[in-house]
Amino acid sequence: MKRKISLLLTGLFSCLLTVSIYAQRNGQRDGQRMNMADFEKRKMAYIQKEAGLTQEECDRYFPINNELSRKKFELHRQHRQKIQKMKRDNGNMSDEEYRALLNNDMDVKLKEAELDKLYSGRFEKTLSPEKLYKAQQAEKKFMQEEVAKFREGRGERKNKDESSR
Repeated sequence: MKRKISLLLTGLFSCLLTVSIYAQRNGQRDGQRMNMADFEKRKMAYIQKEAGLTQEECDRYFPINNELSRKKFELHRQHRQKIQKMKRDNGNMSDEEYRALLNNDMDVKLKEAELDKLYSGRFEKTLSPEKLYKAQQAEKKFMQEEVAKFREGRGERKNKDESSR
């Protein structure tokens, strides 16, 4: 059970990271940045509604969930910086350097799994197994919907750009 929760949390964070990065990149093109505070507020409201969480349960669950997300985001940020530095310093990377990147990818995944395992006990103390499961499923669904909205929005902008030519 804990392993499934860990894998689910890892997947959710990856989706969040993807949405955040793409939205920020897209926003930079349009002169805007994604409002992360608004995104988090919408995510929390969605999870609360879908999982049927009380305000007291939200007050216990979301600080832990947000802390875990920040730690995972930092892991990925550091990894991206390593990749960018290697590419900047070495336009033509060797097999050994690519191997190092692959090893770093694996290290990030292992560290994420360690974080998930560490936090799984904390999550189990905050919510019943049923509500914890529902909250995690709601977060996953929210992230999927956000990715879909982003893709639709990107497609609309692309079509507008093409039609204005």
